[in-house]
Amino acid sequence: MKKLDIAQELSSNAYPGRGIVIGKSDCGKYAVTAYFIMGRSVNSRNRVFVEDGDGIRTQAFDPSKLEDPHLIIYAPVRVLGNKLIVTNGDQTDTIYELMDRQQTFEQSLRTREFEDDAPNYTPRISGILHFEDGSFNYAMSILKSANGNPDSCQRYTFSFTNPIAGEGRFIHTYMGDGNPLPSFEGEPKLVGISGNIDEFTDMLWTNLNEDNKVSLFVRYVNLETGAVETRIINKNK
Repeated sequence: MKKLDIAQELSSNAYPGRGIVIGKSDCGKYAVTAYFIMGRSVNSRNRVFVEDGDGIRTQAFDPSKLEDPHLIIYAPVRVLGNKLIVTNGDQTDTIYELMDRQQTFEQSLRTREFEDDAPNYTPRISGILHFEDGSFNYAMSILKSANGNPDSCQRYTFSFTNPIAGEGRFIHTYMGDGNPLPSFEGEPKLVGISGNIDEFTDMLWTNLNEDNKVSLFVRYVNLETGAVETRIINKNK
């Protein structure tokens, strides 16, 4: 698979929707994850990321303008022991709760489907990082309709062991703008990961579409010490 330039992937797509990046820094010292949200409607754009314990949650920037919290207010990132969960919806809680009862990532997601936002039927994308003995592995999932037909839910899980330094995977909800929005296709894209957390964060934010971007979360986890660095950028300030 050809390694793609994530800056180019973002700058050439006006509306990838919501996206997850997971991989390893080019220096090999850090597990890297990022999550961003975009919006076309006033309701979707009226959001910010805020820290919530070891994770984050979305909240309305201006509560008086919040029209419908369904599908837009949730906890994208939670930590369960030595696992970091990141998703584009309230399936974060499903994964957390069922894995806490000894179910697997994949088993947890069998209880969920794509979002009920006809006619888009937005895919649910999820990722999990598992840390152990100075290393990590990760998995990503997408739950999507059958080419826009909600009668069938198609489930795909991709697992990555022994991640390569300077490489990651990128999955997002939409192939681009449209009506209805076209769902992501194929396996998570192979992308390069470079720079420290501030450089990587700035690159992602700069290349997201200026009109549609809403919030960005980036986390670097030191594989030797377990120390965590987090960056959050909100367009609404």
